[in-house]
Amino acid sequence: MNFDALLEQYRSIWNNRLLAPGEKSSEEILHEALKRELLDKNSHPRIRKSKYEKYYSATKRVVDSTIAEEVKIQLIALHIEMMEELR
Repeated sequence: MNFDALLEQYRSIWNNRLLAPGEKSSEEILHEALKRELLDKNSHPRIRKSKYEKYYSATKRVVDSTIAEEVKIQLIALHIEMMEELR
């Protein structure tokens, strides 16, 4: 899996999300971004949604995007992997 390309496509879907590279690999950045997304860490604590609601909205956003079908499948697979880690 080419995490540099996946991270770039993820950034295109979430165009205003800060994903600073720092000293981390693209894989680490992408995994952290997915975890923050599913745990709704980008929202105020009083309006946070469950990880299942966030999973649904995140995968829907990926499916509705204009990125290549192969990339969509890879991103959804990463979301599934992250959900399994969070259980």
